[in-house]
Amino acid sequence: MVSQPISPKQSRRVLSSQPSRFCPSSIVLNWGAADPIKRGPVVGTVLNPAHRNVIGTHSGSYAVYRALAVASGRLRADHRADLTNTSPAVKIGPHPAWADPDRIISLDPFGAVVGEAYQHLYKQGYDIRPSIAITKAHINMPELQDAVAKGRLVEDGKVMKPGGDLVVTKAAIEPVWYLPGIAKRLNVEEKMLRRALFEHTGGMFPDLVTCPDLKVFLPPIGGITVYIIGEPDAIADPDKPLTVRVHDECNGSDVFGSDICTCRPYLVHGIEACIQTAQAGGAGVVVYLRKEGRALGEVTKFLVYNARKRQAGGDRADAYFARTECVAGVQDMRFQELMPDVLHWLGITRIDRLVSMSDLKYNAITQSGIQVIERVAIPDDLIPADAQVEIEAKKAAGYYTQSQVLTQESLAEIKGRGLTD
Repeated sequence: MVSQPISPKQSRRVLSSQPSRFCPSSIVLNWGAADPIKRGPVVGTVLNPAHRNVIGTHSGSYAVYRALAVASGRLRADHRADLTNTSPAVKIGPHPAWADPDRIISLDPFGAVVGEAYQHLYKQGYDIRPSIAITKAHINMPELQDAVAKGRLVEDGKVMKPGGDLVVTKAAIEPVWYLPGIAKRLNVEEKMLRRALFEHTGGMFPDLVTCPDLKVFLPPIGGITVYIIGEPDAIADPDKPLTVRVHDECNGSDVFGSDICTCRPYLVHGIEACIQTAQAGGAGVVVYLRKEGRALGEVTKFLVYNARKRQAGGDRADAYFARTECVAGVQDMRFQELMPDVLHWLGITRIDRLVSMSDLKYNAITQSGIQVIERVAIPDDLIPADAQVEIEAKKAAGYYTQSQVLTQESLAEIKGRGLTD
């Protein structure tokens, strides 16, 4: 079924139904300014319409739960977060890309430091909330313990402690979209982008079409978690090696161990490679993006599983993507064009080892200006038997590069950093 644009009459009815329309704000956002004060804070509060300078609300993907809490009396509608002692456990940035309005357009580079940078405004009553939080933790996975037992990893007491506890710095990042930048990167008109966002969210955000002066949108979608292995300062150090795994969410495999795809095995392989690089004096970064089922959703994913297995001839590589397109209309909606923003936020300019053979990811990263020296495939012995259909389908579709020819200069650089034999 093809969706139809809403009529002017419908549009007027939707636009007039919102609680309050107030486009002008007392704080103007100057996206791309290097100074957070000159850039201005992102204010998605519903407490004071005059303070709002974005479309949407803070923690947009949880806004409905917040509304339920208010409606049921469990949360005061006028609550403002107490940000005492919530500052980042580790300092990241600022990096040059933070001041480039073309490099970072899908997150707020100053999102972790609003408690410090905008304290004066917070004291004046502005409801300014962080969109990034950075903390430290340990993680432990049975596969990593197995890698230690088999001698692939070493418990060095610093990066990996006895018992397989892996020391990490992690950051949670909520999406903050600068609409002119999103439109430019996707090569569409901003007006068309805003209209599509308005129509295909059922008119949830009338400001998209009524307030063209508001250029920032807090979309109600999942965010990103970054896991840093090794010293965070090593990430942007050109003299230290860096390994990166960019991983799109797969709940069935990542959490529950489903064997129909390679997602968890590839994720663990990426973490292992990051550990090895960190122990060699560099750093490893795992970027985990909430884009379940290629951003088509888990319901769509399961429908496709059924369709694939019930078709004549069983689950076949030649019909793998076709069945997805029959159900969803497209094969993939992850829009990897937006993915490199988080890498630029971290200050990454070169990746020595990218643990991915996806051309979509590789092209997005390199076209954003980040150099990739080597691409690392998942070892054959880590591919579950039931996932062979996925691998063969991706080979046939040209979804990823099966082998990469390294220049002698690149190979020498990798060897010089102790990342390969």
